[in-house]
Amino acid sequence: MINDTLPSRIALVFAGGHGTRSMANGGIPKQFLKLHGKPILIYTLEHFERHNEIDGIIVVCLESWIPAMKQMLHDFGITKVTDVVPGGETSQDSIYNGLCVASRRYSDNSVILVHDGVRPLIDAETISSNLAHVNKFRSCVTAYPATETIVINNEAEVFSIPDRGKVLLARAPQGFILRDLAAAHEMARQEGRHDFVDTCSLMHRYGYPIHTIIGKPDNIKITTPMDYFIFKAIVEINSIQNVLES
Repeated sequence: MINDTLPSRIALVFAGGHGTRSMANGGIPKQFLKLHGKPILIYTLEHFERHNEIDGIIVVCLESWIPAMKQMLHDFGITKVTDVVPGGETSQDSIYNGLCVASRRYSDNSVILVHDGVRPLIDAETISSNLAHVNKFRSCVTAYPATETIVINNEAEVFSIPDRGKVLLARAPQGFILRDLAAAHEMARQEGRHDFVDTCSLMHRYGYPIHTIIGKPDNIKITTPMDYFIFKAIVEINSIQNVLES
C-alpha cells in the first residue's frame, strides 16, 4: 500500500544478469557464487538490511532463480526485502521492473538507492552519505577518482586524453528521488532506449543534475575471477581485524 505523504528510503538491488562467461563458474550466475557458504548477493543485501535508515529493499533477480532467492532471504535472515522482481533483457530494463514495483509500493518523494548485487563491499557510511545527498540535492552518485590515465580513442587513434585529476569513475549506490528516476526511465522507453549502462548516464541524458560523493576504494564490482579473489581477501582481512579488536 502506498503512503502518499511520508517518504521512504529504499534500496533497489539489481541482480538480473547471467554473468557466467567471465567468471568461468560452471553456469552459476556470479551474484549467487558463494564465499564461506554465503552468496555474493547476500553479502550485498546484508549491508542494507543492517542499515537503520533503509526502510525497504527491492531485489531484481533472474526469473529462474527467484525461488532460490526467496529461500536465501529466509536462510540468511534478510527481512527488509519487500519484493523480488524478475529481471529484464538489459540492466536498464531490470531497474525499470524494480521501479514499477517501487512506484506502486512507496510514495513518489521517497529516496531510492540503485545498487549492483555484485558490489558486496558497500559500507554503512557510503549508504548514509548517499541518503543525505539525495535529501539535499535530489541525486547522488558514488564515485572514485581515476588512478590511471584515461585515453579516448576513435577506432585505433587516440584523439583525447582528459585531465585525470578531473575524472571520476562512477560506482554505486546511485541515489535519486523515486519520481525523478521513474520519469527519466519512462522518457528513455518512449525513445526506445534500453542501452544505458548505468543509472547516472540515463539521468544525465534527460537533464537531471548529478551530484557525487567520493566512495571507498574497496567498493568493487565483482566481474572477473580476479575481482572475486580480491573480495575474498578483503572479507578475510576484515574478519581477522574484527577478532583482534573484540
